[in-house]
Amino acid sequence: MSVQTSDMVSDFAGRLLGWYDRAARALPWRIAPGSGGVPDPYRIWLSEVMLQQTTVAAVAGYFARFTDRWPTVADLAAADDADVMAAWAGLGYYARARNLLACARAVVAAHGGRFPDSEAGLRALPGIGDYTAASVAAIAFGRAAVVIDANIERVIARHRLIETPLPLAKREIRTALAPLVPADRPGDFAQALMDLGATICTPRSPACAICPVMADCRARGRPDIERLPVKPPKKAKPHRHGLAHWIERDGAIWLVRRPEKGMLGGMRALPGGEWTDAPRAESGIVSVDHGFTHFDLTLTLVRREPPPESSPESPPESPDAAAEGLWWPIAELDAAGLPTLYRKLTDKMLERDA
Repeated sequence: MSVQTSDMVSDFAGRLLGWYDRAARALPWRIAPGSGGVPDPYRIWLSEVMLQQTTVAAVAGYFARFTDRWPTVADLAAADDADVMAAWAGLGYYARARNLLACARAVVAAHGGRFPDSEAGLRALPGIGDYTAASVAAIAFGRAAVVIDANIERVIARHRLIETPLPLAKREIRTALAPLVPADRPGDFAQALMDLGATICTPRSPACAICPVMADCRARGRPDIERLPVKPPKKAKPHRHGLAHWIERDGAIWLVRRPEKGMLGGMRALPGGEWTDAPRAESGIVSVDHGFTHFDLTLTLVRREPPPESSPESPPESPDAAAEGLWWPIAELDAAGLPTLYRKLTDKMLERDA
């Protein structure tokens, strides 16, 4: 490495933060650089959990609704599980919502409602892994933590031309990034890298000409820059099949609450059996295809009639009739907090009957 390039690398944070001070995205959980505001650890933590494997555009509305309804970690800790799960519906990865509640309650019970201010202390909380602990420590508490999300991975893999495939490249990316973190503005530095990856060093057609760290980017001008970071080949996902039951009476349908552990745990849903690898022989009214992280699913809706002698409060006969459930007015399904999979299915059913 030449002396000039070494000097440039040593000023990486300065160039990046100068750009961030001018071009930082305005986000509802963020304190604008230079504003003098104090970050709220609760809002930073909540946003980071919501943003995992989700886009800023998808999260903004959920964040506003959550913070309006539960403005503090103590408010969230005291919330009803079903209300939180329903408010989370549509964000996906529902284990995050269960961990959200567990973490909020641990902060209140074990820390008097105040988040620990170190990576180690944050990592000891339920549902907080290395990334979230580093992010909250840096942004909320000014700790010199090494924060690495997908955007930051891409920026550093390109800037330092790290061609090792992921996930093995993660160690090299961390090693390259760690000495660049400034002691005085680690939170702004992390957010600046996130913004750079989201707006300039994008997966496709990066805007290298306006990048604040382009001068010493080793991948700049390469025709294959878009392949960085190098990802392992995608594995074919298995395809599963399942049935859901439409059990209707007096303008209401029977909804159950799925078991706490497992897919869509704790969420309200239509009753039905297990999801299997083999297609179901029974024909249905409508069906939808839905993709999960590790498999694709075809869910078919079949109609079941409630026993005529049962009372309005009693559950109908179905494979999971023993599960906690209730009759829910069809006209108020929007308020049921159904996961996207079941919302797609009920919407299709209601469109069919319209």
